[in-house]
Amino acid sequence: MEHENATVLVVDDEGAIRYSVTKTLERVGYQVVTASSGEEALEILAGQNFDVVLTDIRMPGISGVDLLARIKEQSPDAIVILMTGYASLGTAVESLRLGAHDYLIKPSTSEDIRDSVKRGIERAQNLRRRRTLLDTIRSNVSELSGSALAQRMQQTPRPTMKEFQPTAPPVNTTSTLTIGPLTIYPGRYQIEVEKELIDLTPTEFDLLLYLAAHRGRVVPCAELVREVRGYTVDEHEAREVIRPHVSNLRRKLKQAGQDPNILVNVRGIGYRLSEAD
Repeated sequence: MEHENATVLVVDDEGAIRYSVTKTLERVGYQVVTASSGEEALEILAGQNFDVVLTDIRMPGISGVDLLARIKEQSPDAIVILMTGYASLGTAVESLRLGAHDYLIKPSTSEDIRDSVKRGIERAQNLRRRRTLLDTIRSNVSELSGSALAQRMQQTPRPTMKEFQPTAPPVNTTSTLTIGPLTIYPGRYQIEVEKELIDLTPTEFDLLLYLAAHRGRVVPCAELVREVRGYTVDEHEAREVIRPHVSNLRRKLKQAGQDPNILVNVRGIGYRLSEAD
């Protein structure tokens, strides 16, 4: 059984679909909880965390798209998969804009549902590993900074009262990363350019962070989709997936007065982060 401890919330107002999807997921070892409405789903989510939320779009009361938006407000890293029997380009675009992990068209096969949920769970696990890694980095930086500060205090004579002047409280830098002209705030999905904060979507943030971690090379679009979005597509399709996120990032950088060409498109290969300060 795969991902035996993974939990999935299935939201659909049709009992037969809830039952069918639940059985499909339980057969491969997932722990499944169900909700018959968006309102019930929010009540459940208030008391329990899930690796993946799989929700129908068209429901009375709170729709699946509204539920997605509410979930993302509370937890930007949440993995939400939308299902619909009434597919439209507008709904698909809005879902992706709000950060949906996937968009399934009913009737979906059991294999399609399991594959989508599996990719979502892998994505959730990758995000947890990334948070753990960032916490470890912050902890190590804090320890090193504290050790260096202690050495400097031992080596530097204490100032006299005449020399002492009040200063502003120190800025907490252990929770930030600096890449050229950008200051990145991992826990807040924000970057700072010229003292102006810019809010990023989780995908934009992860894309920037991944390019920063690999800024010595050009990263193919298929790799970016796999590592940032959590699923595998060919390079041609990957370019179409990544392009709008890069465009949004460039637009936000330009609005903040930063050269948007810090994100360099190497035609036919992928993207890299410029080394320029």
